[in-house]
Amino acid sequence: MTIIYRCILELHDSLYFATREIGRLYETEPILHNYALCYALGLVDSETYSTTVSEEHSYRYFCPEQVPKYEEHLTPLNQQGIYVTPARAVNHAAILNTWKYANNNYHVEMEKTQKNIPSFGRAKEIAPESEFEFFIISERTLKLPKWIRLGKWMSKGELTLSELPKPKRHQGGEFTFPYPLNPLDVMFTNQVLSYDTINMPPVSLIRNVRMRGEYYTFEGMKDSLKIPARMQYRFRN
Repeated sequence: MTIIYRCILELHDSLYFATREIGRLYETEPILHNYALCYALGLVDSETYSTTVSEEHSYRYFCPEQVPKYEEHLTPLNQQGIYVTPARAVNHAAILNTWKYANNNYHVEMEKTQKNIPSFGRAKEIAPESEFEFFIISERTLKLPKWIRLGKWMSKGELTLSELPKPKRHQGGEFTFPYPLNPLDVMFTNQVLSYDTINMPPVSLIRNVRMRGEYYTFEGMKDSLKIPARMQYRFRN
């Protein structure tokens, strides 16, 4: 049985991660990658959701190296039939913070430094009270935390879930999905016809996607929401 949740995430702190770097400006795009959401929701390497990984790739207690292991961490979610879409901003505001630091050189001889030029940068962050929306597709009922943390500063966010009406699956039709998607997760099961690109690491996302393939609809909903079916985490073109 397929269950689909509509999720609203409200920020209670400013959110920062470097979507792009423009000179000294580090900008946070109002889009949340689905990889990041999986970690923030506690779905990765979890006994609760039966997504534990081998000790070699363990994520829960200690990471011996700062090397992403998305394939090792997210493949168990495919096996459990759990998929999280990227999140779009429902409403948001941006704040700009400036940081500074001095170039202090220390020597054993205590020599006087030749220069003391302050360095600075700016971080464009997403403001508190901003809201994001995304979907979770699962083959079983999920009990997720109300409060999560995400971003470079481990910002606090409040999660609200609502289960959508029982989905009806359709095959072979053409439809448009305005929300962001991970192209690797849909391009092998649906024919992507057109889209807008969102450049961000580790995998650029797409939105306003016109595609042909299998999708879900929901009876009794005012909007004609159509969500692509058969989405899974994939890591190779």
